[in-house]
Amino acid sequence: MSDPVRVKYCGLSRPEDVSAAAEAGAAYVGFVFFPPSPRHLELERAAALALSVPAGIVKVALTVDADDAALDALLSRVPVDMLQLHGSESPERVREVRARTGLPVMKAVGVSGAEDLTALDTYARVADQILVDAKPPKDGTLPGGNGLAFDWRLIAGRRWPVPWMLAGGLTPANLGEAVALTGARQVDVSSGVERDKGVKDAGLIADFAAAASTLR
Repeated sequence: MSDPVRVKYCGLSRPEDVSAAAEAGAAYVGFVFFPPSPRHLELERAAALALSVPAGIVKVALTVDADDAALDALLSRVPVDMLQLHGSESPERVREVRARTGLPVMKAVGVSGAEDLTALDTYARVADQILVDAKPPKDGTLPGGNGLAFDWRLIAGRRWPVPWMLAGGLTPANLGEAVALTGARQVDVSSGVERDKGVKDAGLIADFAAAASTLR
């Protein structure tokens, strides 16, 4: 029997969110460093949250087209284990960030149609993991966390040479279908476990974890 699906709870912003994610068996927790997002954290607050994460859970910092100075400031204050690049970073920039920081890098790639699949192959050659997310709306200001899904059939049966994670519009109700169609063994959820934009709900986190635990 295979292991249960591994879950990343992203956009945590309060101590109770970290506790709820840990109690739910999170494999990863994500902290957002992007001021336009309702989930954005200042460094001091993020540092306190990161220090409260139990051992064994991977702490991920989500950044969007961050320059070297911003990454240096972040990593000097906040103890994280992985960087998630969620902007328009080029493959060359992914390589640069990995080399400069010494941390594993997860690159998010937005998908809305078959024409976007080539980018997944490209980034899988330079990143440690890829995050297959729904492409934001054309007039959107946030690269992720929009509560949107893409047509999961687009990646049915596809595999890459690095671990990958499914994101975009996942909820406790549709997680089973998403995993069945894509074969994902790792998933990322943010808005799908919120009661208001940017505000996590412990009950929904528990519901998501319960749904994930049945998927083997």
